[in-house]
Amino acid sequence: MVEANQSFVNFSNKTSLKVALVGNPNSGKSTLFNVLTGLNQKTGNFPGVTVDKKSGFAKLNKRTENQESRIRNQELGAEISDKAQLPTSNYPAASNSTITVEFTDLPGTYSLYPKSLDEHVAFEVLCDPNNENHPDVTIIVADASNLKRNLFLVSQIIDLKMPVILVLNMMDLVEKEGDVIDSIRLSEKLGVKVVGLSARNKEGIETLKQALLQPLPVPQYDFIDIKKLAPELIEKIASVIKVNSDFAAFQIINNFSEINYFDKKSDKKEKIAAILNASAVDCNKLQAQETVERYKVINRIVEECITHKSAIKTESFSHKLDSILTHRIWGYTIFLVILFFIFQTIFFLAAYPMEWIETLFVSFSNIATQTLPPGEFTNLLVNGILAGLSGIIVFVPQIALLFAFIAILEDTGYMARVSFIMDKLMRKFGLNGRSVIPLVSGVACAIPAIMSTRTMSSWKERMITIMVTPLMSCSARLPVYTLLIALVVPEGKSLGIFNYQGLILMSLYLIGFIAAMMAALVMKWILKSREKSYFIMELPVYRSPQWRTVGLTIYDKVKSFLFDAGKIILAVSVILWFLSSHAPGNRFEVIEKKYDNPEMAKMYNEDELQARISSEQLEASYAGILGKSIEPAIAPLGFDWKIGIALVTSFAAREVFVGTMATIYSVGNSDNTQTLREKMKAEVNTVTGLPQFSVAVGFSLMIFYAFAMQCMSTLAIVYRETKHWKWPVIQFLFMSALAYISSFVVYQLLK
Repeated sequence: MVEANQSFVNFSNKTSLKVALVGNPNSGKSTLFNVLTGLNQKTGNFPGVTVDKKSGFAKLNKRTENQESRIRNQELGAEISDKAQLPTSNYPAASNSTITVEFTDLPGTYSLYPKSLDEHVAFEVLCDPNNENHPDVTIIVADASNLKRNLFLVSQIIDLKMPVILVLNMMDLVEKEGDVIDSIRLSEKLGVKVVGLSARNKEGIETLKQALLQPLPVPQYDFIDIKKLAPELIEKIASVIKVNSDFAAFQIINNFSEINYFDKKSDKKEKIAAILNASAVDCNKLQAQETVERYKVINRIVEECITHKSAIKTESFSHKLDSILTHRIWGYTIFLVILFFIFQTIFFLAAYPMEWIETLFVSFSNIATQTLPPGEFTNLLVNGILAGLSGIIVFVPQIALLFAFIAILEDTGYMARVSFIMDKLMRKFGLNGRSVIPLVSGVACAIPAIMSTRTMSSWKERMITIMVTPLMSCSARLPVYTLLIALVVPEGKSLGIFNYQGLILMSLYLIGFIAAMMAALVMKWILKSREKSYFIMELPVYRSPQWRTVGLTIYDKVKSFLFDAGKIILAVSVILWFLSSHAPGNRFEVIEKKYDNPEMAKMYNEDELQARISSEQLEASYAGILGKSIEPAIAPLGFDWKIGIALVTSFAAREVFVGTMATIYSVGNSDNTQTLREKMKAEVNTVTGLPQFSVAVGFSLMIFYAFAMQCMSTLAIVYRETKHWKWPVIQFLFMSALAYISSFVVYQLLK
């Protein structure tokens, strides 16, 4: 047990301060980080590790001594004893002086025993004083409504003997339940500053900021007598390397292989390794003993510092709702109903703004054609730039709706429930419930989804998840799906309350999930590992979504689509316009001469004649030559040379398919009053005389894009995460083969 009279450290004379935010998953740590830093954030990587480093900055105003004394008295209350009073600070007289604080949001962890890449980062930053990210102050964010479990990590960090502020987050929930936490007594028992707040409601934030500028106590006493668990070993470790506490030596015993610090101290590494080998220490037993000892103290503290409304606690709303949403039958049913609703809504609501956008770009094209003189620039503007932009912007409504639904499901706490109910199913395929987050995130984008596998402790399950996540239909596929569905599925047809277009869209997402599970099952038997996996996830309480957060998510994702994917699409569109508008030698002139005679004028009217010239020139262009060269390989799938061009260009990114088709059909079609869908619907197969985009071709293309690995960025991130080229190469080959074979089967069955 610790005492209140501690030594203090004062940062008031510093101009900058490094603060780390650490806590259990779902404690509201990231929410607090966002509130403290606002938009002044940046993302990078921790040195030598691929785990994201999220840091942000804030300027805090130092208060005068009188201001500080008054606020401190308000916070602590008149009843606080002299023993617990903090010492008077020695702040400069200037009340407007500031200090720059760099906040680092460390990955969530339950303890200082790392089991995954994310947890390893938190361990390294906190336990190694020589780490460049080691903080001056550590803010431990604890879920106040579940304080007992959160105090385990708190007690470990306290035993590291570093300046700490304990933040009791979600105090609004505690008050709602009628419970009372005596933060003054808790502060005395732990020997650290305690601040209660609600990050979501932005309550208590100013108090926390000013707490950083107050003298902070540095714990001097051990939370538990850790030395009694391994007295000889701790003394021997301390004789080899200087440590701040017995617990720091205890950490070296249990995590020796995880500590990078010793890589630069080979002599000390060898000595410690010899000590540990000679002792034949059982780390699992030591950790179990430590856990028991810590919870003995934690139980006493919780009993003394928390007053419950009643001895018999009624069942909470979250538990009642969980009995339905996590039910072994109804849980799956409700999840499928939610998916049905999402995809039906995406088609229904997005249809109107998409129509307006298409009409707007048709008007722009007409104005440009009628206003500007004929020539290369007008051709580039209308058939290259405007056609490419229309292929990007028209799908913004659907992208926005998809990410809105995902953000709402995550913010309410429902996505954690999906992970829970899917765990049992996932294990049959070599995965666990933790794989659900990357797979569901893959519906938005495979890149952050693959990066999120760093929280997985099992190498085998992580590798399987990385390899199969790109099979989940991401938002880049959405523009392709919706364009093709609109071409081959009649609008307005419905099955009861569900329209066919929405049902087919959902089916494509389910096909991707089924394919991912089948691929995982195969890899389960191919990859060998003796690791035992586990799945521990705390289910957060249900909360109403923060609409500001949802709005920011939509804005961020739409902006990313427009400016990241959009730049690629527009660049490819302009390049493709050039390849489609130019040909080797004088081929275009030959075609024009072919139709420049009275007989042709009698056979066709002016519009038809121009359409034939444009079509033949496109076929003779550089792009046409490229498409014709690969047509024999893709003809069995029902694809012509124009589709072949789109397949090649969309290897940069799947959504480029739409921009490519928009450019090709703009260059090859002189009618600027038609939308892309109308142009593609009017396309005729020269061999059969039937519409090119038949049901067979449409579904064949959809299945091809459902399975094909056509995203260079995803392959690059797989290489970065696995640190070997063989995995992205295997991934590319097996997904391409699966796409080709599946597309071939679908076309042959439906044609």
